[in-house]
Amino acid sequence: MKRTIVIVAGGLAVMLALSGCAMFRQDAPTRTVAMPGQLEPIHAAAITRDLAVFWVSSNGCTDKSDLRPVVDHMGAGSTITLRRIEQDDCKTPMADGVEVIWSFEELGLTPGSRVSVNNPYQLPSTIPTT
Repeated sequence: MKRTIVIVAGGLAVMLALSGCAMFRQDAPTRTVAMPGQLEPIHAAAITRDLAVFWVSSNGCTDKSDLRPVVDHMGAGSTITLRRIEQDDCKTPMADGVEVIWSFEELGLTPGSRVSVNNPYQLPSTIPTT
């Protein structure tokens, strides 16, 4: 009986210790930063040692200057959020979208940095062929 009480008490102590860690994570400060433009859904993204490559929708006129990567440095890594600054009002949708590339140097990152992407993924739209 005494051994069962010790095991239950030890289990409760572990649960209390772990719940304290979980509460600490929830209470961790978060940053809210005003970002330019609109959040851009992406078709795909690839991060290499020193490049960030994105594929985005285009109506035929989208280029790199229409988009702005916002880099948030937090802890050991960084997060890129791609924002659309200028709308693409052209009338020739591109089935696969367009590829835009930024070097880590352009983004203020060191080669090999840990990077994540904060954009929602959107499948390319199907364009009927005639």
